Amino acid sequence: MAGEQAGSDGQQNAPQGGGHGVGHVPVLLQIAIDFLDVKRGGTYVDATVGLGGHSCEVAKLLGAPGHLIGFDKDPAALERARVNLQPPPGREGDWPQVELFHGSFAEVGERFGAGAIDGLLADVGVSSLQLDDPQRGFSFQADGPLDMRLNPQSELTAEQVVNHMGEKELADVIYEFGEERRSRRIARAIVRARPIRSTAHLAGVVSAAARSMKSHGIHPATLTFQGIRIFVNRELDELKELLEAAPGLVKPGGRVVVISFHSLEDRIAKDAFRDGAKAGVYKVLTKKPVTATNEEIDRNPRSRSAKLRAAQRI
Repeated sequence: MAGEQAGSDGQQNAPQGGGHGVGHVPVLLQIAIDFLDVKRGGTYVDATVGLGGHSCEVAKLLGAPGHLIGFDKDPAALERARVNLQPPPGREGDWPQVELFHGSFAEVGERFGAGAIDGLLADVGVSSLQLDDPQRGFSFQADGPLDMRLNPQSELTAEQVVNHMGEKELADVIYEFGEERRSRRIARAIVRARPIRSTAHLAGVVSAAARSMKSHGIHPATLTFQGIRIFVNRELDELKELLEAAPGLVKPGGRVVVISFHSLEDRIAKDAFRDGAKAGVYKVLTKKPVTATNEEIDRNPRSRSAKLRAAQRI
């Protein structure tokens, strides 16, 4: 899956320390749990519950008095998480209340009052559940429809962006959200090739347009796919909304942990925590982003781009 970025659910099958029924080990699992500093009986929000990998570990620490709340845009992921977050054998009497909501993590701030939660975890990015399904249209590794919606119920699709957006606007999307320097050339090629109906067709058009570009070890279409996906799902705007709400939601002493998978997301987390520290609401716990060990990268290449930042509410 060279050049494609995934969220932490991109892992191999052996559940080495992950949730009891999850079937994968999330990226930076133990580090994330350590920074979250879960208190038994507390209330914790997993803003991107995915398949429930991080949440399973949080639930084990919370115990029966606790409350675990998960959000996800993807109904398929939520259904898997609902199964994976059932109490394991022997823990039925010591398992937290679990509530799962279908929706964006940007809605977290609308659902809770001030100081209502003890900790917040956001593992942003696309999971293997989404990347590995050609019908979702996230990947150029297998042909599929141009969809790219994290929430299949949302209106805007990648097909609409690719085939109906003006050339200048399309170039701006690819440049701003994909950080693709050849965005104008690529947008021009896309417009000339319309209609484009599949991921393979789009990847071929982009690759031909960017043939002279240095790829730095990634597929020539990687950044264009990233830019379109982020735009379709409003990923950066929603992360900003979540982090703007976080200081008002987390109790003093509580933690906010963000795992991101590209520089745009990481910059948003870095700026939010830095600005919060200047305002006296946060103590930054990670001067530099925490990354995966070589051992973890060998076990799961998708972890290579993961960056974790954490802050504590003052």
